[in-house]
Amino acid sequence: MHTEIVDAAHSTGDPQARQRFAREAHPILFGLVRDGAALGWVDPPAEAEVAELIDEILSHVAVGDASLRAAYVDDVLVGLGYWSRYARPTHRPHADIEKIAVNPSAQGMGIGRALTAALIDDARAAGVEVLTLDARGDNIAALSLYESLGFTEYGRLPRFVAFGERRYDKVFLMIDLRST
Repeated sequence: MHTEIVDAAHSTGDPQARQRFAREAHPILFGLVRDGAALGWVDPPAEAEVAELIDEILSHVAVGDASLRAAYVDDVLVGLGYWSRYARPTHRPHADIEKIAVNPSAQGMGIGRALTAALIDDARAAGVEVLTLDARGDNIAALSLYESLGFTEYGRLPRFVAFGERRYDKVFLMIDLRST
């Protein structure tokens, strides 16, 4: 089995490649959300919504304000993740990891760790000073992963994330890249 983490911007340079990437990413995101993953959607996203998101991220990548990474196992897309710089002028030195998504069939293979580590490296190379992310409080595996990579919790909103009738804490994590 061959695993590869790639800069998705390099492999999505033309419109057809972008469409193919969005088509491949859609079932991953759809399935995770359908099964209750905390990726920002309540209902699984439509393919057009995923394509729009990919286009938006890539437009930010083009001007140095984001990074999009993709994980492949034997040339099959199994995961993706991205960060984006904060838009407010006073927050521009910083960025937020907005999504890390790994197909359940590839979980436990180190894909989430590799994607997150690559995004940290990209942020450092782009001059990001503080990289943040948030996770649902019941996602113990993700929280442990992020902490093992150097993220520390800096806040928590109790019962903030609404998923139907259920409520979950929203946990805020950060890594200061100025000192690493």
